[in-house]
Amino acid sequence: MQLFSRRKNLDLQSFMMKLINNNNEGLQTMLEGPRVEGRVRLTVVALIIPVEGKQPKTEQAFAAVTREFSTRGVSIVLNEPRGLDDVILGFRVDRELQFVRAKAKHLNPMGAGFYHIGMQMTEMLSPAEYPELEALAL
Repeated sequence: MQLFSRRKNLDLQSFMMKLINNNNEGLQTMLEGPRVEGRVRLTVVALIIPVEGKQPKTEQAFAAVTREFSTRGVSIVLNEPRGLDDVILGFRVDRELQFVRAKAKHLNPMGAGFYHIGMQMTEMLSPAEYPELEALAL
């Protein structure tokens, strides 16, 4: 019996190494080329508020989770492909909701119906500038 359990362990180890290697940021940069700016893997909840005609559509707001950050961008995991060209992102920091305007740069499938969207953050926003956001900030 010991022989068979060793084989199961080797199969598991082989699978885990393949999974890690296929999703390793260091290996991806060798394929895609080095990134100009580093990324930090960080998973936090983000409020996504679509913007149409410079107006936030708070009734269409939804929550998602982040995948990684850079100083100017964020990658967000979505459960469906969405046309989010212009958005306001809300992040809770020190018990307050902070708002950032962002523009979509790319949308890539992750598998199993999930997508990650790369957003370039362009400016901080104040809820006072957009009364619609004040209700969300509570």
